[in-house]
Amino acid sequence: VQLQAPPGTVIGMSNIKQRRLTELTLDSHPGLYVGQCAPFYFCPRSVMLFLIHKRNPELTYKGGQEPIVHLEADLYDAVAWAQANGRRWAFTLSNAGSYYFEDRADLAQLDQIDWTAVATTQWPAVKERKQAEFLVEQSFPWHLIERIGVYSGAINAQVAHALPVGGHRPPVAVLPAWYY
Repeated sequence: VQLQAPPGTVIGMSNIKQRRLTELTLDSHPGLYVGQCAPFYFCPRSVMLFLIHKRNPELTYKGGQEPIVHLEADLYDAVAWAQANGRRWAFTLSNAGSYYFEDRADLAQLDQIDWTAVATTQWPAVKERKQAEFLVEQSFPWHLIERIGVYSGAINAQVAHALPVGGHRPPVAVLPAWYY
């Protein structure tokens, strides 16, 4: 995904993004690098969003959390789409940017994710498990986005204006509880 130089703003840590592109592969799909996938967390209020909110000095992005949008999709619909379109997918039990994550490509193993850690708002003791990810090879289809969560009414208006007039327009919701 990063290799294609998509439009938009890169907000992650460059050293971790590079590691995902060149070092970290999925056990469930040998040869597929984490960085070749579109990543999604299973929750709002991610650890990365917290680092953005706190203006972590390792981040080159300095725009704060307010412009960050959450894209929500149904996991089962995403997997069905991936399988129908020859795209590999997986989920991880922790942060896919670490050297020690585990991944799965079987929905019957979703119970191995620590869902309590994923949902918690007090995460220092479970930081890695909170960052479980869903990964789809290459890109994610816009038509599967079911809702967009935003920080404020001002961002809501900007997003609504940016959505295609004649195309897929998922609802946009102001969800301050999804932010720090």
